[in-house]
Amino acid sequence: MIRFARALPRLLLLLALGIIIVTMAGLAVAPQLANLTTATHGVASDVILDDLSVRSYVYASDGTLLTTLQEEENRAPISIDDVPDHVIDAVLAAEDSDFFEHKGVNVRATVRALLSNVESGQIEQGGSTITQQLVKQSLLDSTQDLDRKTREAFLAVRLEKQMSKRQILERYLNTIYLANHSYGIQSAAETYFGVDASELDLAQAALLAGMIRNPIEYDPLRYPDVARERRRIALRRMVEEGMITEDEAAFANEAPLPDVAIEYIPPPDDYFVEEVKQALLADERLGETRTERFDAVFRGGLQIHTTLDLGAQFLAEIARNDVLAPFSIEGQPALFVAGKNQAGEDAIGTVAMASVESSTGAVRSLVGGPGFGDDFKFNLATQGYRQPGSAFKTFVLLELLEQGYSPSDRISGSGPCRFRIPGVEEVYEVNNFGRSRGFSGSITSMTTNSSNCGYVRLGQIAGIDNVVDLAGDLGIRTRNASNEIVDLDPSIFSTPLGTQEVTPLAMSAAYAAIANDGYYNPPYFVERVLDRNGATVFEHVDEGYRAFSIETAQFAADILKDNVTGGTGGAARVSGHDVGGKTGTAQDFSNGWFAGFSQHLSTAVWMGAIEGNVPMRSVGGRSVTGGSYPARIFGAYMNAMHEGLEVLDFADPGRRPSTGSTLRLDRDVDLSSSSGVTSRPRTTAPPATAAPTTAAPTTTAADEPTPTTGAESTTPPTTVGEGTPIDGDFDD
Repeated sequence: MIRFARALPRLLLLLALGIIIVTMAGLAVAPQLANLTTATHGVASDVILDDLSVRSYVYASDGTLLTTLQEEENRAPISIDDVPDHVIDAVLAAEDSDFFEHKGVNVRATVRALLSNVESGQIEQGGSTITQQLVKQSLLDSTQDLDRKTREAFLAVRLEKQMSKRQILERYLNTIYLANHSYGIQSAAETYFGVDASELDLAQAALLAGMIRNPIEYDPLRYPDVARERRRIALRRMVEEGMITEDEAAFANEAPLPDVAIEYIPPPDDYFVEEVKQALLADERLGETRTERFDAVFRGGLQIHTTLDLGAQFLAEIARNDVLAPFSIEGQPALFVAGKNQAGEDAIGTVAMASVESSTGAVRSLVGGPGFGDDFKFNLATQGYRQPGSAFKTFVLLELLEQGYSPSDRISGSGPCRFRIPGVEEVYEVNNFGRSRGFSGSITSMTTNSSNCGYVRLGQIAGIDNVVDLAGDLGIRTRNASNEIVDLDPSIFSTPLGTQEVTPLAMSAAYAAIANDGYYNPPYFVERVLDRNGATVFEHVDEGYRAFSIETAQFAADILKDNVTGGTGGAARVSGHDVGGKTGTAQDFSNGWFAGFSQHLSTAVWMGAIEGNVPMRSVGGRSVTGGSYPARIFGAYMNAMHEGLEVLDFADPGRRPSTGSTLRLDRDVDLSSSSGVTSRPRTTAPPATAAPTTAAPTTTAADEPTPTTGAESTTPPTTVGEGTPIDGDFDD
């Protein structure tokens, strides 16, 4: 009786509605009721149902589904033709057994529901037809009053004149909410049973049909006993309607209930997918405002085809894990004890890497850090700005070659070398590292031995402003003290040694231009986007341009190939294929890099501490340099990727005559005058097209490790130019 008392208001409402409908059927509608309908909706206008919110799909380059993107409403539309008959029967039996006979409103069902509910003392049947429910869900609120029910009835009758029964039923099956973020029969089938709606059996169909009336209270994960009873009622109604036999109902009633929600589609917990999401939210082709773009991405049912090569991604992660495994933290192969921070505590380090197709800029693999999750979503491959060390010397090399200098031109690489800079009291002193100490020779040998003193001198000869311009043409940007992404600063004297911070993705795309004969392609993640109907919204358009000459590219590739075969990058060799690249190690072994390329792929590998520029002196018994673990990871990945690929050797650039003694720069130079420094104009003009910016960070500045210019310290380093440490770069 208590349940009956609670249900009494609704029963009275159903009775009142029945009386109204009977009155309408007898053509005795009150004038004020007709006026209400006309004033509210208009007699002749169609009932407009907005597009349903539909999840979007993200695919790898081979068409494999990576994940779905949705907000509150996880919905995947399904055609009525793909829904089994017993699923339709279960829904009709539970909600509207006369659906195919009535015209939108069912007087008989209203009265029948009233009598049945009075007899049972609870709400077992509803008086609203499926068409009325659809109208309420799509156009009205859930207010339980006479005005809303009257409008619902009128709109249902009008909707039945616009749409066929099967169209209405299809829309209804895709609209209903079935708890746990499941909207529509397809999403519910995935959530509770891990199957497609076309595979639902009788017991599963009856359970879902029984939930429709009150999905929160009948949720089988929270209230299994109530859900079991609702299934029994749905099966009983199917027997009463002659849809199934008593034996079939009894068998279905014995089926177990689901006890956990199933992740039918993997969640978007991935560095690459996050980059795709952020790129789309910034793409004005999906809407002028961020709200419009958000709706398109999370509610628009888009089909998003990306550049990700699943095989490449697997091999990148395997290469990282295999190299780091001997000294990784137990159970976490992507992490390792990197060294000691300023406080003497262990510093946790990791690897980030990005690999792009050399000829297009398509991002084929991306390792953003130790693992995307609640603890670390910051993408070190795209947002982690770190000092590249000697890997930046490549841009000095390109600028020299672009100005017409020859690989055989000679310069002193001897060190230590000292420079007096205008406006700076202290003399800037640079030291070489390892075998390059005291070395002098050609530009090629300066590169393969990674001579710091040689390249500081070469930077002055090329002109740091020219080097910065060329690097900018290749998409290289940095981060300022306010965490803003800005152009490189040409006033920083130590720029040739890689003291301005960059990202692995930007380095990978920049090096790809060397393999691509000087033609730079901005890195991209999305090949094409289709709408929910399969029509093309947009496709990737080549936004590349020539950044330097073909001749410059060929000479640079030849020099950097020598660096792999006989220089600091020996661990990066790829069997049977030409590969060029450059190592980089920042001050105090805080960042190790290897950036390199073949005609097929360009890849940059960074290794360092998660929390910033922390010394890494005890990893596997050695200090981290670009030629150590980063080069080994590069080599392992690129060797695996090139198995079976066509051999594409670098073009032979021939021999460019030496320019003579113009590269002479003394060991101790007073830069307050221009004496001894010669800089030439480029042989090709820079492109008019501005280089694209790196994707905006997806986390706040507070989520990112604080950048430093060397070992962590509360005392700023002495600088030469803004924010630059006086100590030189180190490499091996």
